[in-house]
Amino acid sequence: MSRILAAACTAAALLLSSNAFAQEGDAAAGETVFKKCSVCHNVVDAKHKVGPSLQGVIGRQPGIAEGFKYSKAMVDFGAGKVWDDAQLTAYLANPRGVVKGTRMAFAGLKEPKDIADVIAYLKAHPAP
Repeated sequence: MSRILAAACTAAALLLSSNAFAQEGDAAAGETVFKKCSVCHNVVDAKHKVGPSLQGVIGRQPGIAEGFKYSKAMVDFGAGKVWDDAQLTAYLANPRGVVKGTRMAFAGLKEPKDIADVIAYLKAHPAP
């Protein structure tokens, strides 16, 4: 019985670790996906477009990029939070569902791989 339990635990651990690796994004692929975002957002410098610059967004509090006027909904949402993998994953999948009242018109990315790739691409563009 203990061998069966040990084998089941090992199989579960392998399955969970392979799922974790599947969620690792590819920054090069993320650059391609980010083209959908680049109409409104920039990552190469701090210049804002219709949306805020996303350079250095990882670890930044939502709704505070200097020089950008955010919606009240985004400012309220950002209180006490930072953009990390979990926050970005939820937001990129459904921006208006996560931040009700956001001005962002984009409906979201539907493919988990695309989301992971965009996050990897954002990570490749830290604040200077």
